[in-house]
Amino acid sequence: MHRLPPHPLALLALATLLHDSAHAALFDVDPGPYLQTNGKFAAWYQDSHGRVLDLCLSKAVSSRVAGAPGAPSYMCTLLPTPDVFNDTQPIVFPTNFPDEAFWFTADAAIVDATRGVDLNYGAAIEAAFSSGLPLDNDQISFARVRIRVDVPTAGTYVITHPYGVEVFDVTTPGRRAINMTRDIGIGAPQTYTGALKGEVGPFLRSVNGPYTETNPETGASERFIGDPNLVEAVTGSPLNTNYLRIEGPNGLDLRTELFAVSGKLSSEVRPTPLIPLRSTYSRHTEDGNLRAQQDVFVQAPPQPATVSLSSEAPARTLTEANTTGAWYAQSPLNPSLPAILQVTADNQVAIPGSTPTTRAMPLTDLVTIQRAEYSLASAQLTLVASSSDETSPP
Repeated sequence: MHRLPPHPLALLALATLLHDSAHAALFDVDPGPYLQTNGKFAAWYQDSHGRVLDLCLSKAVSSRVAGAPGAPSYMCTLLPTPDVFNDTQPIVFPTNFPDEAFWFTADAAIVDATRGVDLNYGAAIEAAFSSGLPLDNDQISFARVRIRVDVPTAGTYVITHPYGVEVFDVTTPGRRAINMTRDIGIGAPQTYTGALKGEVGPFLRSVNGPYTETNPETGASERFIGDPNLVEAVTGSPLNTNYLRIEGPNGLDLRTELFAVSGKLSSEVRPTPLIPLRSTYSRHTEDGNLRAQQDVFVQAPPQPATVSLSSEAPARTLTEANTTGAWYAQSPLNPSLPAILQVTADNQVAIPGSTPTTRAMPLTDLVTIQRAEYSLASAQLTLVASSSDETSPP
């Protein structure tokens, strides 16, 4: 049977499918020890694009948007709370510390008074306390997505946002007819790894940033991925949906690409994120000749990062499929099994100081299951499957 080489569009679709199924939002978190100056929270989170954000407690203010009396235009999302946190005084844990603080926030809104739609969206990596008030050994963190919408009509609504798609069946229209808050990662006090399993990330960032401002308490220059005092176009969605959209009954279709984003870039130097997804091979004979192929899929920061199959000589460069960090390479080499591939990712151009990362990926055949049948009488499961290695099936 004559076999055509894989079509580029097919490879793109497969790479996209693999990327979406392995949507890695955050990559790593500060392992500790946790310091009093940060309220004993993790100092930083790193996303799968390699950016590291500190817990944002700086009182630097925006040079683009003027504050108002009693309401400074902070670059961090600092929320004063009477008798809990006075932002005019030094931050001291636990006597004057925010009951909510953030490593990252992204907020957007769609308001159409004529059609009676009012949508508020928020995504965040948040620091809080189980009891609600600042208290030692009560610290928690989580990844949050919140959607609240006033709608005038019952029916099905679809909301697309940078981190996913939500479908709501509204039976009772009106104020907050849609009211969803999804917090992922809340665990034992001072356990901050749970947020890594959430959907928030990579961090959205302003297309106009990063912004540099001066911390008034230390005099140090600090860099921020956005300015929460204004709304701007962003980049960074793992799904290439750098927008907020609502679709619904009677042809409703509203959209915005403007977000208010906050996040303080860290001075912490971290290795380049690299997540192996799949490394498989296939081989068969055609007209008496052996045909072999190796396929490698990984997730790593998007360009200008580079990813290479470093176990080949010379190293083979992987191609990014869709600007979200889904990388792919195909090699015509016939593998000598067992084989371990080496893949290296380097993100130093985008994030100076970031170190390259190399991961080992075992090379395996790809098994396709044609039929699976279970017999209640014999309690046996029968599988009919084929291997991508047609010459020497494992």
